[in-house]
Amino acid sequence: MLAAQVEAAADAVRTRRAIEDLDAVRAWTETRYAAGSWSRPRRVAARIEATRQGLDIRYVVTNLRGDTAWSLYECLYCARGQAENRIKLHKTQLASDRTSCRSPLANQMRLILHTAAYWLLLATRAAIPKPHPLARAEFATIRLRLLKLAARLSETASRVRIAFAATCPEAALFRSLACALCQRPP
Repeated sequence: MLAAQVEAAADAVRTRRAIEDLDAVRAWTETRYAAGSWSRPRRVAARIEATRQGLDIRYVVTNLRGDTAWSLYECLYCARGQAENRIKLHKTQLASDRTSCRSPLANQMRLILHTAAYWLLLATRAAIPKPHPLARAEFATIRLRLLKLAARLSETASRVRIAFAATCPEAALFRSLACALCQRPP
C-alpha cells in the first residue's frame, strides 16, 4: 500500500512539472477494483497522460494476467481500437455493408471485391510520400482525388499512356504512385 502511495505522489509531481514545463508526461499504473454489481475485484490498467490541457486518463478493465499495464493498453486495447477503425473504413467509405443480393454467393463476391478495393486503397495511401496531405487522407478523399480522374488512355503493345488534363492537381503524385506501386512485390 505504501508503494502505491509513493507512486501516486511521484505521479503528482510529474504531472505538476509537465503542466509547468508544457511537456507531456505519460505514465502507467494498475490497481484492482470491484464495482457493486461485480462478483469479485478485477484488474484495472490506467494510462495517465499529463499535458498543458490537463490530465487524460484511460482505463482498461480486464481479467488477463501477466502483461504490464503498458502492454495491456498499447498492444491489446489500442490494437483492438485500430481494428474497429479499419472495419469502419471498410463499411462506410467502401460501402461493403451493401449485401442486397438474394444469393449468399453473390453477396460473398461483393464483399471480396470490396476487400480488394480496401487493400488497393491501403497500399495506395501507404505509397504516398509522408509529407503529402493525402498520406493521411481517408479513403473517400483518395478515391475522389486520385481514382476519379478524367484522363485519356492510349494503349500500345508495350505500354499504356495516361494523359491528364493540363490543370490536374495530382498528376505528378499519380505518376509517382504508379511507379511506386508497380515496383512493389505482390
